[in-house]
Amino acid sequence: MAPQISPSILSADFARLAEEAKAVEGADWLHVDVMDNHFVPNLTLGVPVVESLARATDTPLDCHLMIEAPDRWAPQYVEAGAGSVTFHVEAATAPVRLAREIRAKGARASMALRPATPIEPYEDLLPELDMLLIMTVEPGFGGQAFLDIMLPKIRRTRELISKHGLELWLQVDGGVSASTIEQCADAGADVFVAGSAVYGASDPAEAVRALRKQAEAATSRASWLHDH
Repeated sequence: MAPQISPSILSADFARLAEEAKAVEGADWLHVDVMDNHFVPNLTLGVPVVESLARATDTPLDCHLMIEAPDRWAPQYVEAGAGSVTFHVEAATAPVRLAREIRAKGARASMALRPATPIEPYEDLLPELDMLLIMTVEPGFGGQAFLDIMLPKIRRTRELISKHGLELWLQVDGGVSASTIEQCADAGADVFVAGSAVYGASDPAEAVRALRKQAEAATSRASWLHDH
């Protein structure tokens, strides 16, 4: 699969969300960070804003739920118009049931892991998912520095995906920029969430194109693509 770029509106101007969504219409997804001030120490937005965004842009919404009780709330984000819904495995009570419910409602089901959460215990869950998100910062705030100690985890996850022959997207989120995206692609990621690197640029649409170009170049050289 060609690399995909998902700009994070956490770094956008919240007073101008519709315009900020339009500013990156060449992106594959619009990444929407939902935080509840319980699972993470920050409060952002919820279902009504997602509903409004879904009406304001043609770019599909990639909702990342950094919230407690995702089993209860995640299905509402599909109904609000999200094309992909990510829940944190650390917060989910029944991740397989939840993934199946998200899929049944018509969205892509994705599971996220915090930096300290290993992938190996969840190997058997991978066929239930459309995407796996490896956090490359601690969730909760934008603008953090990329944790390069996550690169081996990305590699191990890519190996598990290949081992099972899955069509599973591997997303990275946190500190992804022109200086880190190639490392992520080389390690096996193919969906890249970028906040400050896109919305901090003078031309967000051009930033998306430049990041995609870098990711494509790094992917074409990556050993994980050629070993399988």
